[in-house]
Amino acid sequence: MSGFIPKPYKKEPIAIRIDVEKLELIERLARKYDTNRSEFINRCIDFAIENMTDRDEDV
Repeated sequence: MSGFIPKPYKKEPIAIRIDVEKLELIERLARKYDTNRSEFINRCIDFAIENMTDRDEDV
């Protein structure tokens, strides 16, 4: 294990409220894509931000 280099954790834990039905769908989709709920949500957020047509206009 001499090549192991720990990387800093760069994600901030947050809490959100979400509909039960939506959470169930997120969990099913995360399993389908073989990832965990947090990573799936992060990927969805990344996709949404990258595909916003006006993302640079208001920032």
